[in-house]
Amino acid sequence: MEQFTLVFASILGGLAVIFGAFGAHALKKILSEEQLKSFETGVKYQMYHAIVLLIIGFNFKLEIASEKYMVYSFIAGIILFSFSIYGLVISSAKNKKIKILGPITPLGGLLLIIGWALLVYNV
Repeated sequence: MEQFTLVFASILGGLAVIFGAFGAHALKKILSEEQLKSFETGVKYQMYHAIVLLIIGFNFKLEIASEKYMVYSFIAGIILFSFSIYGLVISSAKNKKIKILGPITPLGGLLLIIGWALLVYNV
C-alpha cells in the first residue's frame, strides 16, 4: 500500500507541474483572468495533496483500514476536485461548459476534508 501511495503521489505531483505549465503558457492566451485563477486553484490543490500523499506514504505503514481510507480519500478527492475544475474551466473557455462537473468539485473537496480528518485520527 505504501508503494501504491507513493506512485500515485508521484504521478499526481508530476501532472500538477505539467498542468501548471500548460495553464501558465498555453491557456493564458484563451482564459480570462478569473478562469486562469480557477485553473491555478486546481493545480495548487493537486500539488499540495500530492505532497501530503508522499508524506503519508513515507510515514505510515498503511495496514489498517482507516489509513487506507485516508489515502483513498485524498486520491479520489484530488481527482474529483482538481480535474473537475480543469474540465469546467477549459469547457467554459470553449463555450461548451460541462455543467455536470459543477457538483463534482464540492464532492472532491469533501473527500479532501475527509482525508484530512482521517489523517488527524490516524496521527
